[in-house]
Amino acid sequence: MSSSLPPKPRMVGPKVRICIIASKYNEQFTDALVENTLQELGELAPQGRVDIIRVPGAFEIPVMAAAVLERDPPSCVIALGLIIRGSTEHADLVGSSVTSALQQLAVQHRRPIIHEVLLVEDEKQAYARCIGAQLNRGKEAARAAVSMIDVFMELERSMPRNNSSNLKHRNA
Repeated sequence: MSSSLPPKPRMVGPKVRICIIASKYNEQFTDALVENTLQELGELAPQGRVDIIRVPGAFEIPVMAAAVLERDPPSCVIALGLIIRGSTEHADLVGSSVTSALQQLAVQHRRPIIHEVLLVEDEKQAYARCIGAQLNRGKEAARAAVSMIDVFMELERSMPRNNSSNLKHRNA
């Protein structure tokens, strides 16, 4: 686990649209994640559009991400949630399921999905990652999103898509 935030990426332009999908569960912490993400995006993508969708819990985030990506997809999706471990394996099962589903969606749709659905041991860890300044995962999510948008924009500039659907791989 890192002990500090990654460096700030360069700013991105006005054509950027980002969708934050955040759980309402553990509201004190998830609200802070959303606010910190928005604050950082305001600095890194000041002219971009940010849509926010709130869902009941972490388990509902992937299905909402799928619904968003089936429409006019944003440049990036940021998934925010908090799962606090209890005395059963439920938290681990939800965390694993959410992680797998988000990764599958990102690959299937070829869109970055920033995964900050946090699985923590207790409220002390939740506070450090959602509200505290040093390990703030909301700010980290915004930085990762802008970095990935920049990488995808550069990929499109340097290696544009071949829009001909009838072409096969030439070396196959």
